[in-house]
Amino acid sequence: MMITFNGEKRTVPDGITVLGLLGFLKVPQERVAVELNLEIVKKDKYATTAIKEDDNLEVVSFMQGGS
Repeated sequence: MMITFNGEKRTVPDGITVLGLLGFLKVPQERVAVELNLEIVKKDKYATTAIKEDDNLEVVSFMQGGS
């Protein structure tokens, strides 16, 4: 099925969950925030939140840094 991931169209397996998508795209699930159709998905819901055709996901990674 086709979704939009961080502004780019992507083909992903049908019936995939947020957790499955992170694994499929090799995105480490630690220290990321996921927005699905303009709503934040809580980490404890990643495994049960299904992604559907034409969904829009934004994934932001948190990085440490500073001096």
